Amino acid sequence: MIIKNRYITLNKILLLLLLLVTSFLLIDYLKLSDAETIESATAQQMLSPTKEQEKTVRNLVKKLKRSHYLDETLDNAFSEKVFNNYIELLDSSKTHFLKTDIDEFSKFRFILDDDLKGGNLESAFYIYRRYHMRREQRIKYTIGVLENEIAAIDFNTDEYIEIDRKKLPWCDDLNAAQRLWLNLLKNEILNLKLDKTPSEEIQTTLLKRYKNQLRLLEQTNSDDVFKYFIVAFTHSYEPHTEYFPPVESTNFDIHMRLSLEGIGAMLKSEDMYVKVEELVVGGPADRGGELKTADLIIAVGQGEKGEIIDVEGWRLDDVVKLIRGPKGTVVRLKVIPADKTDISKTKIISITRDTVKLEEQSAKKSILEIKRKERDYRIGIIKLPAFYSDFEAAMSGDANYKSSTRDVERLIHELLDENIQGLILDLRNNGGGSLHEAKDMTGLFLTEGPVVQIRDADNDVMLYSDTDPRLVYSGLMAVLVNRMSASASEILAGAIQDYGRGIIVGSQTFGKGTVQSMEPLEPGRLKYTQAKYYRINGESTQNRGVIPDILFPEVINADEIGESSLPQTMAWDQIKAADYNRVSVLTPVINFLKEGHLLRIKDNPEFTYLNERISFLEENRKRTRISLNESVRLKEEEVMKQRLLDIENRRRQASGQEPYKEYSEIEKAEKDKAEREKKNGLEPDNLLKETGEILTDWLIKSTKNGAKNDSILRN
Repeated sequence: MIIKNRYITLNKILLLLLLLVTSFLLIDYLKLSDAETIESATAQQMLSPTKEQEKTVRNLVKKLKRSHYLDETLDNAFSEKVFNNYIELLDSSKTHFLKTDIDEFSKFRFILDDDLKGGNLESAFYIYRRYHMRREQRIKYTIGVLENEIAAIDFNTDEYIEIDRKKLPWCDDLNAAQRLWLNLLKNEILNLKLDKTPSEEIQTTLLKRYKNQLRLLEQTNSDDVFKYFIVAFTHSYEPHTEYFPPVESTNFDIHMRLSLEGIGAMLKSEDMYVKVEELVVGGPADRGGELKTADLIIAVGQGEKGEIIDVEGWRLDDVVKLIRGPKGTVVRLKVIPADKTDISKTKIISITRDTVKLEEQSAKKSILEIKRKERDYRIGIIKLPAFYSDFEAAMSGDANYKSSTRDVERLIHELLDENIQGLILDLRNNGGGSLHEAKDMTGLFLTEGPVVQIRDADNDVMLYSDTDPRLVYSGLMAVLVNRMSASASEILAGAIQDYGRGIIVGSQTFGKGTVQSMEPLEPGRLKYTQAKYYRINGESTQNRGVIPDILFPEVINADEIGESSLPQTMAWDQIKAADYNRVSVLTPVINFLKEGHLLRIKDNPEFTYLNERISFLEENRKRTRISLNESVRLKEEEVMKQRLLDIENRRRQASGQEPYKEYSEIEKAEKDKAEREKKNGLEPDNLLKETGEILTDWLIKSTKNGAKNDSILRN
């Protein structure tokens, strides 16, 4: 089972603060006329479709028509969907196209279906050439302002920016566009001011940034245009169907092998940034603990003292070249952290490059000791980052091939030798992997029986069952999940819940309930949705995911991340339940455990702290405007830091610790913790600890009821 790019939705707080701004400051430098809408002969020649691309489109249309789970008809309605997706991909923030452009493009709205079937890419390339021209206009205009008019910009006005421009109209003409472009620049300058960039460096930094963007734009080729349009087409089916050109196909293989880049990160382009899509667990970046998923990389430096090169607006492959390097060398990344509500707050992270091997992504074990009165309880923990398997080794007959199920089984036996009394399977941030592994791993906790149902495009349902009668672990268990637990993780968690085999704890999972297949489609490969999967109770996990029996607070906004946040997702539905026998009915136990959990966290300073931080983030997400007045922004920053300091100090005081005097102490403590975990491994977090407390409550209750709570059958 293949997980699609899960992070297609933008971190709206971070990106829109930078890209979607308005202001009323006027500078008349570099006026551009509508006559410049005529594309140059050079652009026409460089950005034109190739015969190979036209052939690929025809083959792609035929393949999806034959094989995709959805029987889509390429008609006017589908054409309009492709058109809207294409415009959204190119200019979602409405910062480049003019209203006149969009009006002109309306002639293409209902013909793209015919173009696709015939392999005609002229309409798509025509639209892109206009986008290319508008972007060039914006960059050259901005460079002109930076070189000649930067001193005239006033930051003492009462202007503000709108955070979300999606519902705002397109600019009427170039004059309106220039005002918008100037406002975008003003916001960038202000961000650098707030980031304490020396005044004399601001102009240099931004000129370098925009000249890099111009360089990137000049490197645009027909493959870039083709990629945008094909994404608009395939995502008009649903968000997990995608065509991979040769280079991206290779990168996809690297991702599936969990051997990514030189720092152990999956990177993607998003607007003008390189975004951290996923950290490889156990890789250099993950071990360092500072780089996070959804961080935006804005500059890269080599070694401890090498020049930091601004990479905003660069091609992804060029940025990757800077980040990659020999094992043992250091790369420094300047990033906008994903958890910052103020994008002017950046930090520099040093990472020692290393080879990222599958071994480092393997399941890991640990033991959590819970003290109750005079007795200690030993809770085994297995952290599983992915459902991995060395398919080639298995197919070649290697008896010792690597698989997540084999590793987890081995770890269970080791934990039993260490006298654990309960088990937590930690699937947080596990985006899935092999369907076969999900089925087999579920079987470690069950005797024979169905695990998941698969329905294909013909509505034929196949039952995937565990046929191994061995029961490796029959003791009490909890499965810990969060919003980033997807696909294969949801299959296992759903089966454990349906059987009543254990309790599910955490937050609502991602909600990916589709199965993808990867097949060659020259010159690249096509990943397409061929089936949906269903829990054995008949319910789909599509959009809804798995709802835990006991819910924890979730920092991730479900409206921004998750299957339901993606466009054109397939609907939730259900089929007939499979024939299976529940192990137990846990409703009374779950109700009992909920009571203990709620009572315990009521006065728990860590949960109080977490809820206050979530409330703070929610308040910031509700903001629709941000001031462009420098003194106002400085005051807002002071208020924000004081608010976070107060939240932290309430936690510290409740825990018997000395309060911090300044916000900088929080930043230092976070850095120290990252260094400590880099050396000693990750420290148990509070959600994991609370899961251990819940499982201990269950152990105590089952002991009082006379149950054998550590019943183990080992074969």
